[in-house]
Amino acid sequence: MSTILGINAFHGDSAACLVIDGKLVAAAEEERFRRIKHWAGFPSQAIAWCLENSGLQLSDVDHVAINQDSSANLGKKVAYTLLKRPDLSLVLDRIRNKRERDGIDTHLARAFPDQPFRGKLHAVEHHVAHLSSAFHVSPFDEAVVVSVDGFGDFASAAWGYGKGSEITVDERVYFPHSLGIFYQALTQYLGFPNYGDEYKVMGLAPYGKPESIGAMRQIVNLESNGEFSLSPQYFRHIKEKVEYEWENGSPSVGTLFTPALESLLGPARKKDDPLEHKHKDIARSVQAMYEEAFFNLLNALHKKHGGDAVCVAGGCGMNSVANGKITLYTPFKRVYVQSAAGDAGGAIGAAYSVHHSLGGKRAEPMLHAYLGPGCDAKEIDALLDARKAEIADAGCTVERVDDEASLCAQTARAVSEGKVVGWFQGRMEWGPRALGNRSILGDPRRADMKDILNLKIKRRESFRPFAPSVLREAVPEWFELDGDVPFMMQVYPIRAEKHAAIPAVTHVDGSGRLQTVDAATNPRYYRLISAFKEISGVPMVLNTSFNENEPVVCKPVEALDCFLRTKMDLLVLGNVMVRRVA
Repeated sequence: MSTILGINAFHGDSAACLVIDGKLVAAAEEERFRRIKHWAGFPSQAIAWCLENSGLQLSDVDHVAINQDSSANLGKKVAYTLLKRPDLSLVLDRIRNKRERDGIDTHLARAFPDQPFRGKLHAVEHHVAHLSSAFHVSPFDEAVVVSVDGFGDFASAAWGYGKGSEITVDERVYFPHSLGIFYQALTQYLGFPNYGDEYKVMGLAPYGKPESIGAMRQIVNLESNGEFSLSPQYFRHIKEKVEYEWENGSPSVGTLFTPALESLLGPARKKDDPLEHKHKDIARSVQAMYEEAFFNLLNALHKKHGGDAVCVAGGCGMNSVANGKITLYTPFKRVYVQSAAGDAGGAIGAAYSVHHSLGGKRAEPMLHAYLGPGCDAKEIDALLDARKAEIADAGCTVERVDDEASLCAQTARAVSEGKVVGWFQGRMEWGPRALGNRSILGDPRRADMKDILNLKIKRRESFRPFAPSVLREAVPEWFELDGDVPFMMQVYPIRAEKHAAIPAVTHVDGSGRLQTVDAATNPRYYRLISAFKEISGVPMVLNTSFNENEPVVCKPVEALDCFLRTKMDLLVLGNVMVRRVA
């Protein structure tokens, strides 16, 4: 038996996974255990859970793979330092980071003092891990493979071709040029300073027009071979140190843009300033520029390699709007983006890179993301028994419903009545999206559902859309494109004649970030949506993550706590229904 522990450490979304004899058996992000969004550092708790879930100790692990190799692209690092002469503090900071991140064996020994690791450590280049995380778990035997993000191992992008178990890397884009940094810098400019706020710009973009696309083309330069570069005057990181905090907490990044960007676009918006129409136009222009660069790259790769399949990874692989347009603006017809396309997914990529370097065969494709912690009925019963007085004081009743058909029918009825439902089932999802096991559900037919959710639970920006979970076979009837989108990583246009029927999940531009639900991969969730269809005629429910300004809930106690402190109407914990009646 070969056991490989994959790790993403010292990046945002630190994570771990376990691959045994080529099979991915467990994967989870550290944030779910630490309860701090995007937690960065060494993922000791995620590692401990992965091992415990498989009945193993660290001493049973044959290989540990991390998605970083500090020796990678060393010549490029030296050349940049000698030719560009950046601020010395920038160079020293990167050397310090290298030293810290090299000591994985030290971190393992500290976290597991009674479980000596006797296996072999493997450093896998950041983008090689990303490429592996996309291709080696995809359903394609051959495909173009693309990784685009901020930076990792001195590169911001890499691409090539995968065939069987081999991936050939064609080219890379190196520091300081980065589409991820472009999008992050403009996200900061628009007044969204937190790590991971790019999705807010993506959600705001449809409210504007690409009036500033000319300015964006001064910021990002495209080449006919698909490559891209940044105009240096607009970015601080090119010549000076930008403050990054990556250790033991939520990541934070200092200001990336220079005053020249404000000279080009106007004064930057501060965090609490009102959102004006010009900000919406800039958001749309940022998204349009990213798509222009992304499709320029994909079209160049198709011209070189041909084929109809593409796999996408890296932080920019989370841009579901662009992903949903790949089949419209490139010749590719099949697209795969795994559920943790960003840095967390590098844990899987590192593990599979090592698996294949050791001669391992291709694994079964990753068609679902239910790879995290689960719970059993005893744990739920014990929790509800211990908290029964508090539950009663909150005006709630508890009912066990062991018949699945009845459980789904009752839940579907509650959704159809406009109730907000917390749905906690099975194993937690891998990646940032709630996919029907740690979800809050609502009625997509209600125009006021977004307001209800924001009032009762979410309290988030009004421009951010909610997503539909739709029965797989119903996609062609309701959307203008067809395809498998199991991880909510692609946005599709909703058919114009259906907009009025599902206003709660139809964005302002007529699109929806769908999740396709299959009976084979999540039978209970499929049954619930089918029950809702029987009531309403609509084969989908509104789905948003089960959380309230925190990481998605992991354990039953976190689900119950979130239910009790919000105004959620119904909590379905396994086979138990907790109803708010007062």
